[in-house]
Amino acid sequence: MSFITKLKAAFGNPKAMEKLHVDDHTEVIIKDIDNDPFAISESNVLYAGLNELGGYYFFQTVIVGTFHIKTVKGAQLKVIGHDFELLLDSDTIELESDHSNVSNRSISKIDFQIEEADAAKIDRSTVKQLVLTCKNHKIIFSVYDLIDEEEE
Repeated sequence: MSFITKLKAAFGNPKAMEKLHVDDHTEVIIKDIDNDPFAISESNVLYAGLNELGGYYFFQTVIVGTFHIKTVKGAQLKVIGHDFELLLDSDTIELESDHSNVSNRSISKIDFQIEEADAAKIDRSTVKQLVLTCKNHKIIFSVYDLIDEEEE
């Protein structure tokens, strides 16, 4: 966040205050959890990893933040890469977020089915964006760049 935005927020500019709040929200989540995030949105942090069980592959995600869902219609995750696009369906249709002991924060665990050939494509360096669609929610995640964090 720029110095100017912080300065505007200090003087009460509502848009700057909103930006400051959003950035602080995701930064606090990242600092609270030991693992490195895979992607972030305005108010959510997505942790992810690939797992294989009995020959079936899953892209396991945990979303921490303001996203809260209870549905029996499942979810879809669109993975947008540099030269590919994948549309993954959740492995179960019943999804329910858990409340966190931190206010305005929920934890949502969603596993997505993925083919073995497609699993090899999902890497921090090849993915640009993730779009989670669930019920009436559409959250756009940008891949979290670990290099920036290490330089600070």
